This record gives sequence, structure tokens and C-alpha cells, in this order.
Amino acid sequence: MVVYIIGIVILVIFGFGVRIVRPTHRMVIETFGKYSKTAEAGFNWIIPLVQSGRYVNITEQMVDIEPQMVITRDKLNAEVDAVVYYQVKNVVNSLYNVENHKRQLSSLARTTLRAVIGKMSLTEANEKRNEVNSEVEKVLTKETLSYGLQVLRVEIQRIEPPRDVQEAMNKVVKAEQEKISAMDLATATETKADGERRASIKKAEGQRQASILEAEGKAQAFTLINKSFIGNSQILKKLEVTQKSLENNSKIILTEKGITPQLIIGDLPMKFDKK
Repeated sequence: MVVYIIGIVILVIFGFGVRIVRPTHRMVIETFGKYSKTAEAGFNWIIPLVQSGRYVNITEQMVDIEPQMVITRDKLNAEVDAVVYYQVKNVVNSLYNVENHKRQLSSLARTTLRAVIGKMSLTEANEKRNEVNSEVEKVLTKETLSYGLQVLRVEIQRIEPPRDVQEAMNKVVKAEQEKISAMDLATATETKADGERRASIKKAEGQRQASILEAEGKAQAFTLINKSFIGNSQILKKLEVTQKSLENNSKIILTEKGITPQLIIGDLPMKFDKK
């Protein structure tokens, strides 16, 4: 019976000391409240009543930064909301260097957001959200290094000004868009007018060139007609001389240069000039 009782006690003690650690966690083992070792994932056993274990999540975690009012450089109030993603890299530091690393990270992120956005105007903060995210992440990474944390990224969810300021900004944006639209319309109208002017000039130049070519053609035609008329007149004159020669019983002598009428008076021929 004593053996059975001792066996049962040993089993109970062993059962109380069994610890199963999941892959998403690590366990810090303390002996009488003092750090002993860090248990990896899987089966682990601690001495009951002597040792204790504290689990630490090592997966990526998110801290939701509560909305807060931030005063921008141009003295405007804006409600800012953001989230921070981080991961525990040193489980010992995350337990012993800070009381509650998640609450501490949230408080530090709120302070950093106010400092970074406070250096910008409201318009710049909205247009340069990526720069704000990078700057806040850089500061948090440096400040939480002793916490055993690694800040993965920071994302600003919204930066909203008061309703009256938002309405005024909307009116400014609308006026700017209307101004741009009017400038584009004016540019398009000017371009169209310039195109029509260039087309008119090209058309006038074409008509002028056509008139010049037509005048040159008429001049050339007149020159050819004049030359033809002169040539025909010479031929007609020759024919008249030939006719008169024939009427006067003259002889016509054919030469290589053409018809040369000669008037025979007695035995002496008289040669006419070619003209």
C-alpha cells in the first residue's frame, strides 16, 4: 500500500509539473521567482511549487492606438487613429524590462504621433501619410529596443479635422479644381484658335501659290503661241513668195536648206533672200 501511495503521489506531482508549449509561444521558467530558462515549443516539465512558467506570445501582434486630438502646425485640431504591428523577439526582456509591453507601446505610439504630426500642417499630414508612418515606426523601433520588441509597421487609419474645417477644405479643393478646369478650357480654346489661324495661313499660301502657277502657265502658253504665230507668219510669207514666183513663170530650186525660190530672168537666175 505504501508503494502504491508513493507511486500515486509521484504521478500527481509529475502531472502538476507538465507544461505543453505551443509553437506560437515561449515559456519563461522561474525558480523561486528567479529566471531559470526559456522553454521552447513542445513538452516541458517544471518542479511543482518550486518552479513556475510564464507564457509569451511570439507571433505578430497588433496594438490599436485609441483616437486622439492632435494640434497640427497650422493650429488645427485633427482626430488621429492608428495601429501598430509588432513582434516579441526577446521574451526575457519583454517580461523583465517593462511591466506591460503592449500598454507601454500604445502609450509611446500616442506620444510619437502627436510629436510627428504636430510638425506638419493638416494638408501635409493627409498627403504624406506614408512619411508619417515611416517616421513613427523609426522612433518606436528605437525606443522599444530594450523591451525585446520589433515594430513591424505603423498604419494611420484616419486623420480627420473638425467638420467646419473639413467643409472649408472641401470648398478650397473644389475652387482649385474649377480653376484648373477653366485654365484647361482656355488652353484648349487658344490651341483651337491657333490651329484655325495656321490652317487659314496655309490655305492662303496654297491659293497664292496656285495663282502664281496659273499665271506662269498662262505666260508660258502665251509665249508658245507667240512663237508659233511668228513661225507660221514666216512660212506663210515664203508660200506667198513661192506663189508669186510660180505666177511669174519662175523656177524653184530645191536645196538641202529647204525651198529657195529663184526668179529666172533671161538666163540669169535671181535668188531671193530667205526672209
